[in-house]
Amino acid sequence: MSRAYATIVVSEDGPTCTLTLNNPARKNAIGPVMVNELLWALADASESAAVRSIVITGAGDAFCAGGDFAQMTSGAGADALPHKGDYADLLLALVNSPKPVIARVNGHAMGGGLGLVAASHFAIGVRGAKLGTPEVNVGLFPMMIMAVLQRVMPRRRLIQMMLLGERLDADEAAACGLLGKAVAADELDAAVKTITDALASKSPVAIGLGLQALAAQDDLDLETALPLLRERLAGCLATDDAREGLMAFLEKRPPKWTGR
Repeated sequence: MSRAYATIVVSEDGPTCTLTLNNPARKNAIGPVMVNELLWALADASESAAVRSIVITGAGDAFCAGGDFAQMTSGAGADALPHKGDYADLLLALVNSPKPVIARVNGHAMGGGLGLVAASHFAIGVRGAKLGTPEVNVGLFPMMIMAVLQRVMPRRRLIQMMLLGERLDADEAAACGLLGKAVAADELDAAVKTITDALASKSPVAIGLGLQALAAQDDLDLETALPLLRERLAGCLATDDAREGLMAFLEKRPPKWTGR
């Protein structure tokens, strides 16, 4: 769906929808307008049967420099779209997305930008990029992104990064789980495409049900999670794609997914 976006660019290439943070003059700093536009774009991509994966990246040489302090202190600015939510809603939308989200970290990702990386299902970063939480250096603290950072990073490493305002290079970010992989700049697109191509070859209904189950059980204890997942497995087994996949396996042929 075409919308009047001011701070992002939405494009589709086959089954992949790319959301590009598009304010390179400010290193793609994220403010209320960009947050709202990302929420609309994520919702549209999630509802499109043609979209199998969502890539988030930045225009220019940065992924996202963090929060747009100018907007935060002076107001949200003009937004042509109805209000859909705030930054906390955006992190929830990413974590709960029924379509896989890949962060294509083409440059520095700080603060609020780092939250987008941590909330995505995959994250591939270019070597030379810095990822960190500098908020403490200006008298703030990475409050909301702490919730998604602690899901992917070891606790002691996270505390050190947040309290000292550290900036990790891409290789160190990969070593502590903040990135899935760090690659050279000329390998970034190929690394992302490897993931999107693999996702496009899988059953869309299985991936959707799996991501929904993953989000549903995230904070449950084992005694609560296992019965829930048993029910979700039964639902998955009842799909046409599950029947097709099992039959294709027995017949030693590639499956033909219908997404049902």
